[in-house]
Amino acid sequence: MDAQSKSDSFSSSNLRIIVQNNPSESQLSELGIKSWPKWACSPGKYQLKFDAEETCYLLRGKVKVYPKNTIEMSPVEFGAGDLVIIPKGLCCTWDVTLPVDKHYKFHSS
Repeated sequence: MDAQSKSDSFSSSNLRIIVQNNPSESQLSELGIKSWPKWACSPGKYQLKFDAEETCYLLRGKVKVYPKNTIEMSPVEFGAGDLVIIPKGLCCTWDVTLPVDKHYKFHSS
């Protein structure tokens, strides 16, 4: 899986959301996804700031994320079946068009 170096995660201009489409069942099992907590939300727009790196796996839903204060100003889209890594320090708006159910895990720095 593509991962950015730790040094990049402290520079707001290099914050990137990494989306892996349809990871294999063996990869999900290796990560222990099913043991992670679940989070859900209904459609709407949410202002979020990530104080820790988050890895999440979407069981259902569709999201368009609008990052703030990054060089990648274009929105990032992901949905059901995607494994997503959201970098620590990212401020963004989540535009949820279909209700989201996801497993998530925060990683300490």
